[in-house]
Amino acid sequence: MALFKKRTVGKPGEWYYCLEHKKVEEGPECPNKDRFGPYASRTEAEHAMETARARNVQWENDPKWHDAPAGGRNDE
Repeated sequence: MALFKKRTVGKPGEWYYCLEHKKVEEGPECPNKDRFGPYASRTEAEHAMETARARNVQWENDPKWHDAPAGGRNDE
């Protein structure tokens, strides 16, 4: 058991979405690896998962995102 546990400290007005607890936090309560943010408002943080899904769709459909096939040119 650790004698000193480092607590993540956030600033009022910074909003995060915790992926582990599936909740919005003002100032980070959970470790970086478990959260999205910071967001400017509570509403933005509440929609973090929708924002991430929309960005993933954009990236998956962006032709610049995918590398050219191995060993060949991409203009055939």
